[in-house]
Amino acid sequence: MGQVLTTIQEKFQGKEWKERQIRKITDKAFDRFRNDYGKDHLSFEDLYIMVLFVYNDINKYLPGSHNDPPSKQKVLTMMETYDLNLDGMLDREEFAAFIKKLTSDTLTQVSTNLLIALLVAPAVALMTKRATEGMPVVGTVVQKIPASIYASLVALGVVMLQDSKDDFE
Repeated sequence: MGQVLTTIQEKFQGKEWKERQIRKITDKAFDRFRNDYGKDHLSFEDLYIMVLFVYNDINKYLPGSHNDPPSKQKVLTMMETYDLNLDGMLDREEFAAFIKKLTSDTLTQVSTNLLIALLVAPAVALMTKRATEGMPVVGTVVQKIPASIYASLVALGVVMLQDSKDDFE
């Protein structure tokens, strides 16, 4: 239980937590590439494969709906910006800065969804529970459900709604 609370506490530390997570993901991806191919620099083709690996890990490890990776053209344009030594390849630090910029919008979306699911939805659930007190039949059923279970059900409904909304976009 203590490990779960520590993880939740880390997730609410905000920007630092997100940056640590992205750095872990980029280091893991770069090390996987270096171990497989024995290279310390990424060409464009290698970089695009790494971007796909990173987005795969983001979709696996961060909460929320699926995030699509960027197009090859966007990756090529950004690579030219982050190739500081102009050798046509990215080293580990250039790759980390590249991925940090590339995933900033995705991480903002993940954070927003997490905030809604964990804070806003339970608060709204408790307010709606009080609002149903005067309603016949519905009010009595809702009042019999413990507040924690009711808040969890509403939060689950909000998360499911967020996921279904993303399916239609």
